[in-house]
Amino acid sequence: MNSRIAMTCVTLLLSAGWTWAQEAPQSAQLLPGQDAAQLASQETAQQPAEPQLVPNELEQMRNFEPAPDAEYRLGRGDEITVDFAGRPDMNAKLVIGPDGRITLPLAGDILLAGLTRPEAAEAIAKALAPYYMNLSVQVTVTKYTSNQVLVLGAVTKPGLVTFDGTPTLLGALTSSGMGLGPGGTAQIPERCAIYRGQNEVIWVDVKKLVEAGNGLANLRLERGDVVYVPSMAEQFVSVLGQVEKPGAVPLTSDSTLVSILAEAGGFTANAGNTPHIQIVDPNRHTTRVLSMKDLLKPAKSQEATLRPGDIIYVPQTGFARTAYVLSGLSPLITALSFGLFTGGL
Repeated sequence: MNSRIAMTCVTLLLSAGWTWAQEAPQSAQLLPGQDAAQLASQETAQQPAEPQLVPNELEQMRNFEPAPDAEYRLGRGDEITVDFAGRPDMNAKLVIGPDGRITLPLAGDILLAGLTRPEAAEAIAKALAPYYMNLSVQVTVTKYTSNQVLVLGAVTKPGLVTFDGTPTLLGALTSSGMGLGPGGTAQIPERCAIYRGQNEVIWVDVKKLVEAGNGLANLRLERGDVVYVPSMAEQFVSVLGQVEKPGAVPLTSDSTLVSILAEAGGFTANAGNTPHIQIVDPNRHTTRVLSMKDLLKPAKSQEATLRPGDIIYVPQTGFARTAYVLSGLSPLITALSFGLFTGGL
């Protein structure tokens, strides 16, 4: 039975795009109540162990992409045309409102945001079914306004980029004027980070992929993704999870974990009163979990040393820690949310 379980685990890991490689052992976690000297001593005592699994970075990038044939889903601000077969008097040109709805006579408000065009047509026909029989409805997008990606950082034209089709990384960078090179000239950035929601970030070595002719340089994006292009001299950390403004935060010599969290807008209500904060170092494949209660103590706050590229994750209340899949080493680093494990706070 034990051998069967072991084989199942190996099969699952390999199917997720992992490859065998020789790696140094993962460093110990810094737990509340343990000082930095104890942690350093523990890490020094560790010796190289058996070969460990290292994620396949390109496979992780492919898994980050949406499906190439994914149907477009309507969003707020999209302009649509609704055609009723045989009833031209009912045809209408509408804009999906900020609440994701349109309004039709008799039917009233109909929620369309998040639906595909066929699903939207079905929702409209269903809403009008009490008043009209056997309606045939067709929905067409006449202007895409919600299919946007936000590009920030060292680009010539930061801001929202709107796509008629599937958003792509190079499409977003090109529309934003690419990265800023010497003298303010536009050039392909060395790397960039893509933030998706509150829990996912992926690092892409753009220039290296372009020079290698790898199609993943033009990674497919999702609506609402945030592309961040750092300057060559900039150092920063990523803050994810239950904070008001997840994303990149500059790291300076005066930065502390408390000040970084403040720049990220502070905690949301879902973080609870005393969250346990996870600090992930993708370069070293190490993780530390620190209590916010301890960080408010001057002596304990010194233990929260941050390095450029660290990922700071604030879990939802009721979860003590979060596991990440860390794929690849610098300069191409992926950190994807892999799961949450319950624990007492």
